[in-house]
Parts: sequence; structure tokens; C-alpha cells
Amino acid sequence: MAAIEFRSVTKRFGQTVAVDQASFRIEDGEFFCFFGPPLSGKSTILRLILGLEKPDEGEVLIGGRPVNGVGPAARNVAMVFQNLALFPHLTAEQNVRFPLVERKTDPEMIARRVAEVSGKLHIAHILHKLPAHLSGGERQRVAIARALVRDPVAYLMDDPISALDARLREETRVELKRIQTELGRTLVYVTHDQEEAMSIADRMAILEHGQIRQIGSPTQAYDQPANDYVARLLGAPMINILSVEADAGAGVLRLGGGAITLPLSAVPQGTSRVGVRPEDLGITKAGDAGKATVFEVEPLGGFTVVTLSAGGNRLRALLRGQPAIQTDSAVGLTMNPAAAHFFAQDGRSLARVGS
Repeated sequence: MAAIEFRSVTKRFGQTVAVDQASFRIEDGEFFCFFGPPLSGKSTILRLILGLEKPDEGEVLIGGRPVNGVGPAARNVAMVFQNLALFPHLTAEQNVRFPLVERKTDPEMIARRVAEVSGKLHIAHILHKLPAHLSGGERQRVAIARALVRDPVAYLMDDPISALDARLREETRVELKRIQTELGRTLVYVTHDQEEAMSIADRMAILEHGQIRQIGSPTQAYDQPANDYVARLLGAPMINILSVEADAGAGVLRLGGGAITLPLSAVPQGTSRVGVRPEDLGITKAGDAGKATVFEVEPLGGFTVVTLSAGGNRLRALLRGQPAIQTDSAVGLTMNPAAAHFFAQDGRSLARVGS
């Protein structure tokens, strides 16, 4: 049993609150991701789990056992640090073998585990090299292999594939997800890359200034953000968030200076701003629909990102294919009210009418 739980955990560094009253539970065998911008508290949470930091308040539990006073070695969790922490005087193979050698594991078992993990991470051909002779991406894969070669109760990974190129990063995260599923071990993963977080996590916690703003599956966080902070953080291009103006006489809510209108009957009370995902924003020929001006067109192969100017707002639409849209042309904007996200003045999400 390797569930990990925080109960009202706070960690301070001087006057800075790095983790603020964090409470969560990571289930046994779960791939759990902490996601947020730099300095949001992600790495500090990992260090608290590992035992390199002690909480100022609250309790950390691993497998149902409080571990506030337990040292890192006794917690039996494996860590891949962001700076990798490879031994420079040891070859890649010796670095990978190190945790098993320290535990006096049978040599045949060590050789088998090293061969299995190095094959999965495509590093068998570089095992004879020293870290100084490896590329940044190779060093990261060696560090990941050193963690995977063990049999801990949980794996902790602090942005472990950030130095890889885009194609190898995509391949490695798919491989990590597959390996975690095969091993059936708890994996706690930290990243500032929303694509990574969305693609590999069973559940994720979104952080801001040490506070957890939302916990849920990637789909839940994207489709039902708890507040406008979460809505802005997830999605590329970023969600359009527009101020609103009610027109009771016409029975509509005007967005973006009137470029888009929604029936008031579909808008929850207390709405201060409305969010529209770029993929939910439609572009039509200028006419009765709200008017906007095309500012920029970015063809991306299967998709095209169109930046628009409407009522002093900059909006972005994500369209399939490569539509014939010209810069500086006047267009109309449409959206489905069911796809809108409604936010109160304080930023929290409001329930849709009828939901």
C-alpha cells in the first residue's frame, strides 16, 4: 500500500509560504501530477514527500503511516531530481546500478533489471559512458532509469524530461505512463508543461503560490475549471476571457464590445466574465453576427490559429484545416452558449444554468 496523503501541510522558508495548507490523497498505483508555473510549490511538495524537508504544520502519510519524523532512506521512495544528481565519476551503467548495489541485491538480478530498464528507455548503447560525455537528454534518461531500476513504494519525478527534444519528450512520457501501468506503482510527477500534465496524469493538482486550486482528472480540470486561474492555465491557445455587458432590453449579454452575444436566460446570476475556449469560437462571414477584425493568421498544418480584434479585446480561435481567412478582413463570431465558462468577480466558476 503506497497511498500518499497530506493533511493541512504548510511549509515556510523565512517569510515565504512555499506550501499553504495543502491537503490531498494520492491513491496507491495512481499516476498523479502536480502542475503549475515556477515557484508555485510543486518541487517543495515532492521534497516533503521524500523527507528532504519537514512541514512546519500538518502531517505527511505514506501507506497510511505518518512519516514526519522518518528520514528519506526509511521512506523507500525513489526520486528523479530536476538537476539529475548523477555521480560524475561513475559510468551510466554504474549510476543505474547504484541503488541496487547499495542494497546488496543479487548480481544476476541487478544485471537483469539494468538490461530491462535500459532497453525501455533506449540507453543500452550509452551505458559505458560517463555523464560528462552524454547529452542532456541522455543524462535525463539515465536518471530516470536509476529510479525505475529500484522497487520502491512510489516514484517521485521532478520535471524529468524537460531537456529532451519535443519528439523524444513525447515518446518518453508515453513510455513512462506504460511502465508505471505495468509496475502498478504510485508515480508522483511534477511539471510546468500543461501538455505533459494533461496527457499522462490519472489526476492532477493545479497549484498557485503554494495553494492547491483544483484536483481532478485532466478532463475535469479542462472542462470544469474551478476558477479562471485554472481555466487560463490549461489549454493552448489560452482561453479567451471577456468582460460582459448586460442588455436587458434585448435579453442578451454582450461580450467583447458586442462581438458575441449570449441570451440572458443562459447566463448564471453573478457573472462578471465569460470564458470561451479557442476551439469553441466560430468564424463566419461578416454579417448579422458580431463583427471582429482578423489580426493574424497562423497556419499549423491540421489547425489554424486566428487572432482577432473585437471591441478592444484580442481573441484567438482554433480552426480545423487551413481556411481562407485574410488578415485585416472583417468577420463574424459565433459560439455555443453551452460551451461558455462563467466566472464571478472573484474568479470562481459559476454553474451553468440548468446544470
